[in-house]
Amino acid sequence: MSEVLLQMKKINKKFGNNQVLTNVDLDLNYGEVLGLLGENGAGKSTLMKILTGIYQKDSGEILIKGKSVKIDNAEDGKKSGIRIIHQELMLCQNISIAENIYMGQELKNQAGFVNIKRQLSEAQKMLDKYNLGIQSSQLLNELTIAQQQMIEIIRAISFGAEIVVMDEPTSSLSSHEIQQLYGMIKKLQSENVGIIYISHKLNELFDITNRITVLRDGYYIDTVDTNHTSRDELVRMMVGREISKYYYKTNIPQSELVMSVKNLSDGKRVKNVSFDLFKGEILGCAGLIGAGRSEAMQCISGLRKRISGNVKIDGNDVVFFSAEEAMKHGVGYVPEDRKIEGLFLQQGMDFNITINVLKEFIKKLYVNKKTEQKLVKEKVEQFSIRASSFTQTVSELSGGNQQKILIARWLMSAKKILILDEPTRGVDVKSKADIYQLIDWIANSGISVIMVSSELPELLSMCDRICVFSNGNTTGILNKSEFSQEAVMRLATS
Repeated sequence: MSEVLLQMKKINKKFGNNQVLTNVDLDLNYGEVLGLLGENGAGKSTLMKILTGIYQKDSGEILIKGKSVKIDNAEDGKKSGIRIIHQELMLCQNISIAENIYMGQELKNQAGFVNIKRQLSEAQKMLDKYNLGIQSSQLLNELTIAQQQMIEIIRAISFGAEIVVMDEPTSSLSSHEIQQLYGMIKKLQSENVGIIYISHKLNELFDITNRITVLRDGYYIDTVDTNHTSRDELVRMMVGREISKYYYKTNIPQSELVMSVKNLSDGKRVKNVSFDLFKGEILGCAGLIGAGRSEAMQCISGLRKRISGNVKIDGNDVVFFSAEEAMKHGVGYVPEDRKIEGLFLQQGMDFNITINVLKEFIKKLYVNKKTEQKLVKEKVEQFSIRASSFTQTVSELSGGNQQKILIARWLMSAKKILILDEPTRGVDVKSKADIYQLIDWIANSGISVIMVSSELPELLSMCDRICVFSNGNTTGILNKSEFSQEAVMRLATS
C-alpha cells in the first residue's frame, strides 16, 4: 500500500479578480497528523473547502490513494472519505449522543423506521472503544465542549472517513481536555486515518503533528518535518520575514493603586475573587476553563450582577450595572467572543471603531463624518489594521484585524483600565505579535491592563503579575520572579 493517502496538486482558486490560491500543493500520508499553518488570509480555509467540496477549484488535481477524484460538492467529499470538524461544532444539543452520531445516516429496520435500539448499541460500542466513559443515550447538552468535540470526531469516522480535517480544535478546551483530544488523535493515527490539523497555536503543532505545511498569501511555501524545524523558522515562512520581537514588553508598572477587588462573588461562577491592579500594569488572569475568570471580569465591568464583595477605583467604591456605566469611569471590557459579543459584523470598520464614542461626533441631528473619519484613520494607522476602505464590512476582515478593531474601539473609552478577555484567540502569528505590541503600548500610556488568557506562554511573557483562578476563587498571585508553568498550574488546580 502506498504511504500517500491524499495529494492536492497545483490547486488554483480565484474569486472575481482576487487570486486566493496559486498552484498550491499538499500531501497527507496514512496515519499522519499534518499541520496546516499560515496567517489569516493565507488560503488555508479555501484549500480545505475545496478538499471537502464546499468550493470548486479552478484548476489542479486531487488524488486519494493514488486515484484522481472529482469533488464538486460536499456530498462528493463525504463519499471520498473526507470529513471536517469545524471550530463551531455542527451538532444538535437537545437530542441523544447516538442520534447525533447517526444524524443523516440513520440505521433503519426492514420497515424503514429508525432502529433506535441498534443506534444506541452501535454508538455505545464506539464510545467504549475510545474510552469516553459516557452513555449513548445521554443528551448532547449534558457533555463538556471537549466531549462534544469527540462525538463530532466519532460521527465523522462512523461514516467511514479516512481523512479528517480539524479546524482550531482546541480553541475552547482546557489543558486536560486538550490531552484527551490528543489521545483520541493518537488512536485515529493507529487506525491509519490521516488528519489535517489547522491551528495558530505553534506549541500544539509541535506536540501533535508529524509534518507542517505552510501557506502564505495563497502560495505554498514549504512542508517541514516537525522534529526538524523551529518556531522561528515557521514564523519566518508564514510572514516572509523575521519577527524580531514576538512578545513585546517594555512597560514598567507604577506604584499607584488603580483598582482593588475584594471578596467578589456573583453567587454562581464567581465565589471569592480578590486582587489589586496598579497603574500601567499588565495583570494576567490564568486558570482552567470554567475557573470563573471571564465571569469575574464581567462582574467588574457591569455585564454581570455581583451579590457581594467590593470594587474600588482610585479609592472610591464603585458598582456598575452596565458597560456604559463602567465606560464613564474609564473601564473597558473586550469580550472573549468578538463575533457574538463584540463586533457589529455587518457594519463597516468605521462604525465599529467609533460606536462607543459616537455622541462626540453628533452635532444636532448629524454626525460630523470628517472628524469621525480622521479618528478612524488615526486608529487604523496606529493599529496596523488592513482593510480596503474604512467602510468595509467587518465580517470580511481577518480575525486579527477584527480583534484590533475591537481593541481600538474600547481603548477610546477605557481611560484607566482595559480588560482583554482572550485577546489573541483565533488570530495568526503576525497579528498576535501586533497585538502584544499594542498591549505594551497601552500599558506604557498609563492605562492598566487585565489580560485573561488560556495561553500560558503569552501570560508568562507579557504580564507583570499573574492572578490565578480555580473554581471561582483566586488561589494566588505570582510576581514576575515566581513565574513558571508549573507554579501557575499548581495554583490553577488547587
